Amino acid sequence: MAKEKVCLIINPVSGTESKKNIPEDVAAAFDQKKVDLMIRVTGYPEHATEIARKAAKRKYRYVIAAGGDGTVNEVARALVNTSTTLGILPLGSGNGLARDLGIPMDAEKALGIILRGNTRTIDYGIANDHIFFCTCGFGFDAFVSDRFAEDKKRGPLGYVRNVLESVVDFRAEEYEITSDEGIIREKAFILTCANASQYGNDAFIAPGASMDDGKMNVSILKPLNALEIPQTTIQLFTKNIDKNSKMISLLTRNLHIKRARPGVMHIDGDPVKTDTEITVRMIHKGLNVLAPSLSDLVERKRKENENVFSALTRWFNE
Repeated sequence: MAKEKVCLIINPVSGTESKKNIPEDVAAAFDQKKVDLMIRVTGYPEHATEIARKAAKRKYRYVIAAGGDGTVNEVARALVNTSTTLGILPLGSGNGLARDLGIPMDAEKALGIILRGNTRTIDYGIANDHIFFCTCGFGFDAFVSDRFAEDKKRGPLGYVRNVLESVVDFRAEEYEITSDEGIIREKAFILTCANASQYGNDAFIAPGASMDDGKMNVSILKPLNALEIPQTTIQLFTKNIDKNSKMISLLTRNLHIKRARPGVMHIDGDPVKTDTEITVRMIHKGLNVLAPSLSDLVERKRKENENVFSALTRWFNE
């Protein structure tokens, strides 16, 4: 009987944690009698895409991305509309797709999800030929991603510093937005097309987004004054941003955006330069990904509730 082929792709520079034990841990987890495991480490931008594309052509069953959202995007874009399934070891800064799928942030537990082999088929988006799985966006978040990409200091603290500095320098643009619902013209602080509900780090820009409905949730946040930023930030992390009085929400399969000048767009958090017009469309159920089953998610929620109850009990008894 032929062995199943699995490829592990590691981005050594994503996130802030060491990945030196990942090859050994993954190799030990798979039954070497049944699985032919190939391990590759990326050395330059787009290298993960090259490796994943070759693996898909050779009919590998799984390709596992060990890194952050940028690494996951590079691997996943090579696997869309193929029979090869994506696995994720979330080792980046935001880990938006993994979080939205319910994959644990602990590498050992995430590997356990991969070994269970439960497959989910999700949508993906295309913005001017750039593929995204979580979000693509314009405005402040794209402005921050452009700055963060140039920062040598990674991690949450570096990102927060970039956000605070960017608030001072950013200037909102006006957009003409054509969706299935019609045309609107708005000046926007943020304009996000979301397949997943969050950017990463549990910052929910589109709390109602679904990754398998064939549509994108478009979040258009009008310009904010300084006094509105703290409340809006709280809403972002409590899944209440859609209740903000300055938020316009659309649900559509297709979107066309016009702006006055070329600029930056982010694709799953990574900045790319674009022209004045951007076309965004959704592809329904085009990527197979290893994710927790419903029973896995229910069990995890039960344990979380038990832990909260135990902590409260200890607090009351002290």
